[in-house]
Amino acid sequence: MAAVQAFHDKHDFRNTGGEELTYRIALMAEELGEVSACVTKGKPAAALAEELADLLILVMGTDIAAQLDLKQAFWQKMETLMQRESRMVDGRIRVSEFRDVD
Repeated sequence: MAAVQAFHDKHDFRNTGGEELTYRIALMAEELGEVSACVTKGKPAAALAEELADLLILVMGTDIAAQLDLKQAFWQKMETLMQRESRMVDGRIRVSEFRDVD
């Protein structure tokens, strides 16, 4: 997290619009598209890793920008997920909060 904070500080993201949340969401969507392109176009694993690193850096920076506690949120969510049951949906495993409709 310190490295991402240093990157934000170096470019003064806080005072130059780089920490504006809707902008960050747009950047994350762009990076997710690049991740998708790596997978769907069969690019090398190194290219996928680089795009995932970009996305992770943006997520971590959004944690900084929104002044969240992502580490705490991560562990709370993992605890919740570990309590969930899984189901096969269309031939693939899903671990979701299933809300069956009667």
